[in-house]
Amino acid sequence: MTLGFELETKQAHCKLHMGLWEQLKVDVTSKAVVEVISKTSEYLQPNPASRAKLSMLNTMSKIRGQVKNPGYPQAEGLLGECMGKYGRELGEDTNFGGALVDVGEAMKRLAEVKDSLDIDVKQNFIDPLQGLCDKDLREIQHHLKKLEGRRLDYDYKKKRQGKIPDEEVRQALEKFHESKEVAETSMYNLLETDIEQVSQLSSLVESQLQYHRQAVQVLEELSDKLRDRMNDAQSRPRREYTPKPKPIFDFGDDNHSNGGYSTSMALPPSRNSALLMICFLKLSLLWPLTVCHLPHLPSPSCASSAPEQPSCKALYDFEPENEGECWASARATSSP
Repeated sequence: MTLGFELETKQAHCKLHMGLWEQLKVDVTSKAVVEVISKTSEYLQPNPASRAKLSMLNTMSKIRGQVKNPGYPQAEGLLGECMGKYGRELGEDTNFGGALVDVGEAMKRLAEVKDSLDIDVKQNFIDPLQGLCDKDLREIQHHLKKLEGRRLDYDYKKKRQGKIPDEEVRQALEKFHESKEVAETSMYNLLETDIEQVSQLSSLVESQLQYHRQAVQVLEELSDKLRDRMNDAQSRPRREYTPKPKPIFDFGDDNHSNGGYSTSMALPPSRNSALLMICFLKLSLLWPLTVCHLPHLPSPSCASSAPEQPSCKALYDFEPENEGECWASARATSSP
């Protein structure tokens, strides 16, 4: 009985060492799947802050029962919105403004193509790998953990052989063989069906190839449009710059400027004469108003007979609200 147990124990350990190589491959496969899923998500959505925000929004959408989830803000789309905004502000009739609008629309199309790539890669590559990780690899890990527990139980009972019944040792050995066979079968099936992972990688490459084809088509159309715009701009005759007429400043008469210069532009003769006529009429109407508020000045009749006395002329008219405002606000020039 003891010799038979020893032979069975040696065979069990031999088979166990033969299964270690398969277990090592499964461990590497599990790590590879987890790492590839993470790096693929970073490749499709490189901004970590946007990924975190999108994950939170998707979680909230699931809680609220919303079917449509917000998409990842593609860099091409953000660039296209910026170009389109300033292109419309400059005006599509200008060369630069129209070109900005064209490039902005093309960038938005590239963002839509990138969204399609995200969807295809998630459905045909990430989700199958995630299923492999959640189902097959997790099941294998469960079998290996169970196998390790039964191995420890068998080793413990084997060391106490002679103190415990041989039937218990035999049952422990049988359970160990049973768990070992299940674990090896699951690992074997995984490693022998790795062609499925090759198919998933092929789907990833096909999605990328389709994305780049569409991107090339969009960029070629944009390049042709910009080339036509440049040729059209070069074929049009260049407009000559016509400077605006410079203002003419009148520095002649400074009697009405209180010692300063007049910055009004010289008007044509017809308008100048009309303006002079209006000023003359205003002064003639304002003369009694100005004199009535200046008691120390002589009346108009006295001023005509005695020109050596001081006199004043009003430069503008207003309606005084309080007594004395006419004297404080009226600006006059004295003449000997």
